[in-house]
Amino acid sequence: MKAVVVFRIDRRSGVATYLQIVRQVEQALRMGALEEGDRLPTAAQVAAETKVNPNTTLKAYRELERAGLAEVRQGAGTFITRSLVPPQSGPDSPLRASLAEWLNEARAQGLSGPEVDALFRSAFAAVYPGGADTG
Repeated sequence: MKAVVVFRIDRRSGVATYLQIVRQVEQALRMGALEEGDRLPTAAQVAAETKVNPNTTLKAYRELERAGLAEVRQGAGTFITRSLVPPQSGPDSPLRASLAEWLNEARAQGLSGPEVDALFRSAFAAVYPGGADTG
């Protein structure tokens, strides 16, 4: 089992806190930072680290459970039940290797992190004009 995820809450984002937690878990699942069987931090742990009401975390965990991504085991905690890592984007995938090569080239050409991010977002918007949920 890996280390637990650390949540970052942006109170000025306009996004409900419980949704921020859900989205961060989903992102960790997509990136492989969380895997099936990993235990999420308790609501009390999240509250202590983020100053979020434990009920907010419980609401997020219920949403993850409803989506089939986690399960609550009484007395044991909340555990991840499936991965969201697309098969073609695992650590040894050609797509990931190409992206890493592109990022290394961008760094070699002197682009900063924010510049690379802006370039990526621009290219992403051109390929996915409706956003990430369109194909």
